[in-house]
Amino acid sequence: MYTSALNVLKKITDYGYEAYIIGGYPRDLYLKRSSVDVDICTDATPMELMNIFEEVVTTNSEYGSVVIIHDKINFEITTFRSEGKYVNNRKPSSVLYVDSLEEDLQRRDFTINTLCIDKDGNHIDLMGAKADLDKRIIRMIGNPKVRLKEDALRILRAVRFATVLNFELDPTLKLYIKKYAPLVKKLSRERKKEELDIIFASSNKEYGIKLLCELKLADNLEISNLKKVKVTPSMIVTWAQLEALNKYNFSSSEKETIIKILELKDKNLLDKKVLYDYGLYVCSLACELYGVDKKNLNQVYSSLQIHSKLDIALSPMVICNVLDKEPGGFLKGLINDLEDALVYDKVENTKEALTEYITNNYN
Repeated sequence: MYTSALNVLKKITDYGYEAYIIGGYPRDLYLKRSSVDVDICTDATPMELMNIFEEVVTTNSEYGSVVIIHDKINFEITTFRSEGKYVNNRKPSSVLYVDSLEEDLQRRDFTINTLCIDKDGNHIDLMGAKADLDKRIIRMIGNPKVRLKEDALRILRAVRFATVLNFELDPTLKLYIKKYAPLVKKLSRERKKEELDIIFASSNKEYGIKLLCELKLADNLEISNLKKVKVTPSMIVTWAQLEALNKYNFSSSEKETIIKILELKDKNLLDKKVLYDYGLYVCSLACELYGVDKKNLNQVYSSLQIHSKLDIALSPMVICNVLDKEPGGFLKGLINDLEDALVYDKVENTKEALTEYITNNYN
């Protein structure tokens, strides 16, 4: 990907424009961390970029952004810009294209995200990014008092970067995050959850949770019981402890998983029928929260004769033939009975044994 990105820079510069890799990729490369997304900035406008590249996926000219395909990889390219007055503590009212890389960097959030790489692989450091990366500190570009009020999402982004990178927050930034913590209430549920998902998924989440509480963000994020959370490996288990189903937008799958984890609180996770009904995935998550040994859980799950109705050796039609009956409502109860019998090893999962069981109990 890095070589392809440099080729994109070269193609743009061959047309007489400036272009640099910016943001997370140079930062992570400097820290010797893996990185997957490459963002590029340039003084070429979206229209000029569309003339340079044949494969343009999307354009967002309002914010000077174009996504192009090169070597079968998507690259987001953004034109150097400055931003007008922010509205609603979130979005700039206007965007103005500029010719200067330094002016473009001034609008960005933290110094650690301003390190650039040119077409020859050289680092361009105009904002002291390397110094702060070496100090392992998150520092705001400009005055935090102004920048956090401009865009409240920067509050959560600061905590997210500190968590993922295991960096300290600059004392001044920390002071103003505490002061302006109520501003996060104005953020959309979607954006808040995106940032919290990354924090809760981090292997360093305990630090992130500590910061959220220390900076008075938990109450303003409507997760006031965050300080009581049991830290576990899985993001969804953290969410399951926060009583947040009606406060954040979860996918249907996430909702279902959270509800099941909570239902399992008073159930025996090593009971074969519980494990069969809820499945290995959800029960494994519940183990993290309720202190059950996953090794024992896996052993019980492996011992089950069936893991779903589809594993039953007799199909519903064969069952009807055994009983000489047309398909009907009786099948649901009968199959439920077979599941219980198989799960608790009252009958073997063979056609012969199940046929005998059905004949003895349902004729």
